[in-house]
Amino acid sequence: MDYKKIKTNQEAITRDVDKFNNMTGNLYESVVVLSKRANQISLSLRQELMNKISSLAPQQSAIGDGFVEDVFENREQIETARQYEQLPKATLMATQEFLDGDLRFRRMDEEEQSR
Repeated sequence: MDYKKIKTNQEAITRDVDKFNNMTGNLYESVVVLSKRANQISLSLRQELMNKISSLAPQQSAIGDGFVEDVFENREQIETARQYEQLPKATLMATQEFLDGDLRFRRMDEEEQSR
């Protein structure tokens, strides 16, 4: 999913608790769903950022009997990091998905819980 396309506020705002309660029938269950989705989004964004930054990492050069990393300011890495810093927090993205009805979840059955 392209998280850059999720339209949400950059700041936390007060929300109607009844909307969260109506979605699952239980406010605490809604909070669990939101927290798990926020963790998924956060891990996905972190992995994507690390992949992009590692592809832009400076190359190592052999000097003598060891390797010395060339240290210089990499503008592309800085710009990539800034783009990700400007994205809304993962919890805000998960909340927006949840309220828009784009987030699907399922409850574990009794058999699955006992495993």
